[in-house]
Amino acid sequence: MSDLRLGAVEARFADIVWAGAPLSTAELVRRCEKELQWKRTTTYTVLKRLCERGIFKLEDGKVTVLIGRGDFYARKSAEFVEDSFQGSLPAFFAAFTSGKKLSQKDIDELQAMIDSLKGSEE
Repeated sequence: MSDLRLGAVEARFADIVWAGAPLSTAELVRRCEKELQWKRTTTYTVLKRLCERGIFKLEDGKVTVLIGRGDFYARKSAEFVEDSFQGSLPAFFAAFTSGKKLSQKDIDELQAMIDSLKGSEE
């Protein structure tokens, strides 16, 4: 994917596509009109832009997903950690938690993730 950014409005649009894909352009226009109060031309303009970025594909009046929501945000997160913390997850984690107290539930969930990663290395 060439461009991992989504503006706030693009993200709302992408969520509509991710939630309903595959869907026809007519259905997408209806959903965007209802949920975003957009005209057809606005829907097509944003769709074209996100297709050019390699997130969605428009073919024969059908919109399909090339990069799923989870994968998109995983890639975006990895890019953020790489750009902001030289790829260091511990540095990111330290910055993220520096002004925030983690609940025991948060700690347990994080520990479970770390434990599962340890198990996958063996």
